[in-house]
Amino acid sequence: MNDCFSDVPGLRLGHAHDARARTGVTVIVPDAPVVMAVDVRGGGPGTRETDALDPANLVERVHGLCLAGGSVFGLAAADELALLLSAAGMGLEMGPDVPAVPVVPGAILFDLANGGNKAWGMTPPYRRLAAEAFGALGSDDRSGPVGAGHGARAGSRAGGIGSVSARMASGHVIGAVIAANSFGEVYAGAPPEGDVPMPKLDRLSSLSRQSTCIGAIATDAPLTRAQARRIAMMAHDGLARAIRPIHTPFDGDCLFVLSTAADTGAGADPVMLTQIGTIAADLVARAVRRAVGLD
Repeated sequence: MNDCFSDVPGLRLGHAHDARARTGVTVIVPDAPVVMAVDVRGGGPGTRETDALDPANLVERVHGLCLAGGSVFGLAAADELALLLSAAGMGLEMGPDVPAVPVVPGAILFDLANGGNKAWGMTPPYRRLAAEAFGALGSDDRSGPVGAGHGARAGSRAGGIGSVSARMASGHVIGAVIAANSFGEVYAGAPPEGDVPMPKLDRLSSLSRQSTCIGAIATDAPLTRAQARRIAMMAHDGLARAIRPIHTPFDGDCLFVLSTAADTGAGADPVMLTQIGTIAADLVARAVRRAVGLD
């Protein structure tokens, strides 16, 4: 295996970025609608359609996922992805002469103060970048300053995207893709104890808001929506292993979990669920370190 997120069967990933604006978009499109859940831990999130993923709500399966820079402006990338999926006939069928209605959650990170040219007036680049990322689906799943992580900064380091995967003894594959743009520092080993370094806050108070890690964990193992949410909760431990401090008031940390299994049935048994969640957290930590060049 190539040890990347798209090793998980049944999905494709695409990146696009604007070097002048120093921002980008990453889109994830499954071959067929998937079970998806989310867990948001940061104090300053920016999200789209995450309420639809609550197991108590109506929508059973989702058609795409969009991760973007640009703060609130980046949410437009998911609008473009929804239009592209609808045009391709992917979405909820609503009857004759009614467009298919895709369910496309999304999340954004803050990269507006990274020195790129953000003087875009009434035409932010995010819809264009989403279309470019959609066109690049399946062609590029590398780690580094690509896609939603193009303009990221993780503590005192340049941020980026980290893409990793692992195969379970059962044969199921788990993948993680993380855009690392944290307020806290990323560490190769266990974070040190004592005073917490806060380089973003020390450099300039306005940059302390230039934060948030967003990403997705995927598996071909069958999961119910409630189980996917449990794995998202467990996966956040991976952020805590690699970044200190984490889940601060300045971050909007948000992790999605999706299952590409065609038939989820009753989902995973409790032992397998625990195994998946544990590996997911391991992969998230690796993905963060890979995003900044430490893995």
